[in-house]
Amino acid sequence: MTSNASGDQYTTPTLDYSYNLDPESYLCDSEEVFGFVSINISVLYCLVFFLSLIGNSLVLCVLIRYENLESITNTFIFNLCLSDLVFSCLLPFWTTAHHLGWIFGDVLCKILNLLFSLSLYSSIIFLTVMTIHRYLSVVNPLSTLRTHTLRYRLLVSLAIWVTSLAAAIPDAIFHKVMTGSEKAVNPEFCDYFEPKWLLVSVCQHNVFFLFSMVIILFCYIEILRTLVRSRSRRRHRTVRLIFAIVMAYFLSWGPYNVLVFLETLVRFHIIPSCSLYKQLEYALHISREIAFSHCCFNPVLYVFVGIKFRRHLKSLCYRFGPCRHSPPGGSSRSTSQAVFPYEEASFY
Repeated sequence: MTSNASGDQYTTPTLDYSYNLDPESYLCDSEEVFGFVSINISVLYCLVFFLSLIGNSLVLCVLIRYENLESITNTFIFNLCLSDLVFSCLLPFWTTAHHLGWIFGDVLCKILNLLFSLSLYSSIIFLTVMTIHRYLSVVNPLSTLRTHTLRYRLLVSLAIWVTSLAAAIPDAIFHKVMTGSEKAVNPEFCDYFEPKWLLVSVCQHNVFFLFSMVIILFCYIEILRTLVRSRSRRRHRTVRLIFAIVMAYFLSWGPYNVLVFLETLVRFHIIPSCSLYKQLEYALHISREIAFSHCCFNPVLYVFVGIKFRRHLKSLCYRFGPCRHSPPGGSSRSTSQAVFPYEEASFY
């Protein structure tokens, strides 16, 4: 997770799990890649930061004001918003490090990489557990009756955050501020101090990603088979929103994870190719920008797919907007019952 450099020493932009293995051995000129990224990264990350901050804050306001959070799915969405907000707050640091090198010291090097990994792992696990819960509520509804208790919701959320923190701790331990060539654009950068920890991090994240993808695919195949025999429109709406959230995540982060893995193979000379290295660098920068933009996608999905969320958002805008009056049929805190006794009320 490094800052950029060119010339005698090359490092990739922040958070690509890269490591500087024998910089003198690289014959590929990276100045073109550095210039290409510099043009895009500042504007994009600033835009994503503000959009994520506004969008996820609005979702949290809607959940707190209009929903009672007794739905475990709403609880998961609440935690996903927190995870996205943590991630988006890191973007100004990565933008600054991209242009100035790592100027924040060794402690922040470790803490910010810890938060980055914590956000990634918590998002993956919350999405997986959310899908498993939706699978159980559709395929075997009675099995989710006990998930409505406050104790259960708190324990599940806490367990996910603790697991994510445990998975993220190595990234904090094995990062430190390092100094490269004096001729480099950014001589100081935050990175793994041993190459083996780069491999561990890349493999660990890809295992999490692939394992969750297999579970989610299985759950949705079973959900679709069950819904074919169901006439509940509410069920279809709930599944549609969760499916949209999951697909947005995997389409955003999937290409990035694949390219990070391939670039790691090139950096360790497992795939020695200068032309391939340059192509991977361009592709990796583009996929990284898409992946890092994901933190502002979910609020947009809630607006387009969540019917109740749109109604709550209108009420919030009327209440705190310039007119400050209630819309016709204004929304209040949700007390609606589910279509079936075993279905949870949520903001879809």
